[in-house]
Amino acid sequence: MVTTSPDAPEVTAPDGVPDGLLDAFWAYDKALLANDRSTLDELFMPGPHTLRGDGRTLLVGHDAIAGFRSTRARIPTRAVEHLHVQVVAPHAALVMASTRDGVATGLQTQLWRRAGDGRWLVGAAHVSLPTAPAPAAAPAVFDRTVWRVVGDPLTAATASGPLDGHGVAVKDLFDVVGQPVGGGVPAWLDEQRPRERTAPAVATLLAAGAHVAGIARTDEFAYSLAGTNAHYGTPPNPAAPGSVSGGSTSGPAAAVALGQADVGLGTDTAGSIRVPASYQGLVGLRTTHGAVTTEGVLPLAPSFDTVGWLTRDVATSAAVARTLLGQPREDALMAPRRTVRLPVLESLAAPEVRDAFASTVQALTDAGHLPPCESEDLPRDLLERWFAAFRTVQAREAWQSHGAWITAHPGALGADVGARFAQAAEVTGKQAAQARQVVVQAREQLCTWLAGSLLVIPSASGPAPARTATGERIEAERAATLRMTCLAGLAGAPGLSLPLLRLAAGRPAGVCLLGPPGSDHALLALAAVLEVSR
Repeated sequence: MVTTSPDAPEVTAPDGVPDGLLDAFWAYDKALLANDRSTLDELFMPGPHTLRGDGRTLLVGHDAIAGFRSTRARIPTRAVEHLHVQVVAPHAALVMASTRDGVATGLQTQLWRRAGDGRWLVGAAHVSLPTAPAPAAAPAVFDRTVWRVVGDPLTAATASGPLDGHGVAVKDLFDVVGQPVGGGVPAWLDEQRPRERTAPAVATLLAAGAHVAGIARTDEFAYSLAGTNAHYGTPPNPAAPGSVSGGSTSGPAAAVALGQADVGLGTDTAGSIRVPASYQGLVGLRTTHGAVTTEGVLPLAPSFDTVGWLTRDVATSAAVARTLLGQPREDALMAPRRTVRLPVLESLAAPEVRDAFASTVQALTDAGHLPPCESEDLPRDLLERWFAAFRTVQAREAWQSHGAWITAHPGALGADVGARFAQAAEVTGKQAAQARQVVVQAREQLCTWLAGSLLVIPSASGPAPARTATGERIEAERAATLRMTCLAGLAGAPGLSLPLLRLAAGRPAGVCLLGPPGSDHALLALAAVLEVSR
C-alpha cells in the first residue's frame, strides 16, 4: 500500500500503517527540525535500553541520548522524501526515511514501539550522516563551546624544534601576545586589553616548533571541575557523548579529544587537567608545583596552581615535558620501588570505577609493570582534615585573586561558581593561616609516603556525569573527586592521569600516578610502559 502524508512524501507500507504511527513520526520530524528537545525526549522510550547510533557513536539509554541531544548546535534543514514502513510485530514497526538537504542525501531508521498508554515511541534509531560532493572551498567553522578564537595558526612557531607541526590549544588564562585573556567570564573579557607579551610557558612551546591553534575555553576563573560554563556552554566530550567534558581545562581537553589540537595547555589547581583527562580518555599531566612558571597566567590559588597539559598519547606528553621541564637528569628517571594504595580514597569511587581500578592495578602489578603494592593507612577523619585545609587555602587565595573584581561586578558569574566565590569571601585570614599549618603537615606525610614510591589512585570518583545531571549530582561528584585530586596539590607533587580504565558502554576513566616532587619525567617513562601494556 502507498499513502501520502500532508507534506507530500511518498509512504510505502506493504502491510499497512498502524494507527497513530505516522502522526508520531511527523511529530518527531517536526521536533527534530525545530530542535525541540523536550518533545524529542518524550518520543524516545524511557529506560536504559533505548538506542541511538550514527556513523561515529552508539548511545545506550534514554539519559545518554538526551544528554547528547542537548549538545546539538547544527539544526538539520533536510526534508523527508520517502518513508518505508514495515510492521515487525503487533506493537512494533520499522520506519526508514530517505532525506535530502540540498544535494546531500541521508537515511534515518527507527524502530517504533507502542507503549502501554497507546503512544508510539522510538526504541532504537540510527542516522546515516549526509553525503554530498565536497565543496571546492568551505569557510572555517569552529565550536564556540570549545574555542574563544582560532587561527591558521593563531600564533606561529618562532623557531623549529622537537614540536614542529604540533598545534596547541591554550587555556584562556595564558597571555598570548595580541590577545586579551578572558578567564571564562564575558564581563572580565570585555575589560581586558590585548596582551603585549606571551606567557613564558607558551613562548617556550613556540620556540620548540609548536604553534598556537587557538585560545580554548575554561570554566569561570578556573574554579570548577565540570566544564559547564554558564556563559559559553559545555564543550563536547567525544569519548562519552552526552556527558560533561570536565574542567576547568575544558576547552583544551575537548580540542585534543576532537583532534583539533595535539596539545591542550592548561592549569591544574585541584584536578583541572586530571579530571577532563579521565572523563575524555586523555593523558593529562599536572606538573610539580613551580616546575613550570605561572608568569603570565591568570591565577586562582597560587599555592596550588600548576601548569600542565593534555595529549592523546604519552609520547607527545613526554615531548612537551622535555620542552617545558628540560631534559631529565638520570636520577630523575629512577624507577619507584613500591606502589602505594590508599583504601580510604578508593572507597570514595563509584563501584564501577572502584572495581575497574582494583582489577587493573592488580593486573599491572602481577605483570611486573608496576612495583609491588603496599597499602598505607589514611584515616578518614585525617583525610577530611587535609581536604578542609586545602579547600580553605584555595578559597582564601581565590578570593584574594578575584574578590575585588567580583564585588564590583555582581551577577557576572554563573550560579555555581558564584556560590563558590561567595563562600570563599567568608574565609578569614586566621582560618587560612590555621589551614596552612595543616597543609604543611599533610605535605610532610605525603612526601614521606611518596619517597621512592608511586601512589596510584583513581583520577576521578566516577565517569563523566551526563549533561542532564542535576546540579546536586555534579556537586556530589565534584566533592568526592576533590578528596582524591587535592593530594597532589597538598604535596606539591606531579600527577599523571592515564586512560587505563574502560567502563560500561566504553566510557573512559583514568588511573592517576603520583610521584614525589620532581618525578615528572619518571612518571612519563613509566606511563610509556603502561600505555603499551593496556
